[in-house]
Amino acid sequence: MDPAGRVFAAVDGVDGSGKTTFADALAAAVAAGPHHRCVVRISLDDFHHPRAVRHRRGRGSPEGFRRDSYNLEQFRAYVLDPLKPGGSGCYRPAGHNLDTDAVLAPPPVHAAATAVVLVDGLFLHRAELAACWDYSIFLDVPFAVAAARMAVRDGSPPDPDHPDMNRYVGGQQLYFADTDPALLASVVVENSDPGHPRVIAAADAHYRRRPGGSG
Repeated sequence: MDPAGRVFAAVDGVDGSGKTTFADALAAAVAAGPHHRCVVRISLDDFHHPRAVRHRRGRGSPEGFRRDSYNLEQFRAYVLDPLKPGGSGCYRPAGHNLDTDAVLAPPPVHAAATAVVLVDGLFLHRAELAACWDYSIFLDVPFAVAAARMAVRDGSPPDPDHPDMNRYVGGQQLYFADTDPALLASVVVENSDPGHPRVIAAADAHYRRRPGGSG
C-alpha cells in the first residue's frame, strides 16, 4: 500500500463468510507492517436502516434484504465523505444500534492522514460503493458452510434452503445476479476453512460455478 494518503479497503462476502474476523486479522497485519499504518475499522453492520425501512417490503423479502438493509447515505456522510480527500478527516464509527433500533450520532473521531480505512460488510461491491475502494476482497464461501456458521452464531437454521433463510440467501443471490462481486474484487479468497484461506480465480467462486449460486 502506498504510504501517502488514506487507503480505502473493503472485505465483502456472504453472511457467515468470516468477514469481521478476516478484516480484524488484516487490520492487525497492516498495523504491524513496514509502514505501521493506522487502521480505521468500520463495519457496515453499524449502519443499518431502522426496522421500519429494513422491513418495508415484508419481513421475509429477499429484495428488502438486498435493497433496504443499509443506510448508505448515512455511511457516506459519517465515514466516506469526511475521510476522502477534501473531507474534514473526522468520522463517526457507527450510525445505528441494531439491538435497540436507535439512530446514533457518536462524537467524531479524527483519522490519521495516512490511515487505512478497512470496511467489512455485505454488498460492498454494489454499484453505489464499488468505486469507493482502492482495494477490495471478496470472501468466497458456499451457502451451506455460511449457513452452518450462522446457525452457531445466531441460532438460525443451518440449512440454506430452509424457508426462514430465504430472505438472506435470496437477497445475496440477487446481489450475485446484478453485481458479480468476485469479478469486481481485487482478490477472491476461498474462506471455507478460516485457518487456511486460499486466493482463487474469480471464475472459481462458488456462486459462479453453476446457476443458483448454492455452492
